[in-house]
Amino acid sequence: MTVGLILILVAVLLGPILVKSVEHNLEPFFLALGALAALVGGQFGWHLVHEALTEPIGLTAAVLVFGALARLLRPQFDRAIQRLRAVVSTRWIYFTLIVTLGLVSSVITAVIAALLLVEAVAMLKLDRQSETAAVIMACFAIGMGAGLTPLGEPLGTIATAALKADFWYLMRLLGPFVIAGIVIMAVLSLFIPPIQAASLYAARPEEGWKEIVLRAVRIYAFVAGLVGLSWGMRPLVGAYIGRIPHGLLFWLNSLSAVVDNATLTAAEIGPVLTRSQQRAILMGLLISGGMLIPGNIPNIVAANRLGITSREWARLGLLIGLPLMLLCFAALYVAG
Repeated sequence: MTVGLILILVAVLLGPILVKSVEHNLEPFFLALGALAALVGGQFGWHLVHEALTEPIGLTAAVLVFGALARLLRPQFDRAIQRLRAVVSTRWIYFTLIVTLGLVSSVITAVIAALLLVEAVAMLKLDRQSETAAVIMACFAIGMGAGLTPLGEPLGTIATAALKADFWYLMRLLGPFVIAGIVIMAVLSLFIPPIQAASLYAARPEEGWKEIVLRAVRIYAFVAGLVGLSWGMRPLVGAYIGRIPHGLLFWLNSLSAVVDNATLTAAEIGPVLTRSQQRAILMGLLISGGMLIPGNIPNIVAANRLGITSREWARLGLLIGLPLMLLCFAALYVAG
């Protein structure tokens, strides 16, 4: 059983990176491997099927509702950004965007927060380097903030379900660390030079209703597959991961820079872990997920929309992420 689960875990981690067809069809891939992991781990049954069908509902509904609202309210949002530009300097607009989107992403979802970020950045019309820096800092903030509730992103949904926790558990567990990280990103944005130029986002096609619905369906399938993977990996969590010190778990999860953090959450989080282990795993995932494009949903959304290359993202993402990891590690050590 252990060997089978390890092979499935390797396939889950490397498949999207090495195989293009898997990268473009993540939802059926995770559904299939989630079911297989549950079978191999001896966890498959009606209770798992019920969890896989019900756990994605909250996040899916949030993505659908706030996606529709973002489409309907786009003109008002555009006018608000234009009025803000007239009275506030660009640096403080970045600051406000990062703090606001970072904090509300746990409610409106990371996907919608990233779409709003792209829309706002496009209207500021700054040079490529400035916009890239602002987007990367904002995606760090959105990625961290979205992890505070089950509605924000799949990581929060899977962690809450795996720990059998209440809606606000992650807020209590991670809140001070995440809020500090969001504020740090916002303060760093004040040093971005506001150089006027053509925006990265030259064409701004309006998102159709079909795309909004399909995105919600994909999120539902993705989370359902992660639920199966999380259940299937429980024997590994109990036998191996639960024995690793929380400091080492924190650094091991820097792997989230190249693997979506929700996947690692499904593989690692379980009720046998202590609070310090849970906090170390999740903070390691949330921070390192911002360092490279594949690490987090908002990174992928923003990079695709704005045409930011992997090299551009890595150049600044690693420069920001590694010191932030060190700072968080020190805070975790003090917190015990």
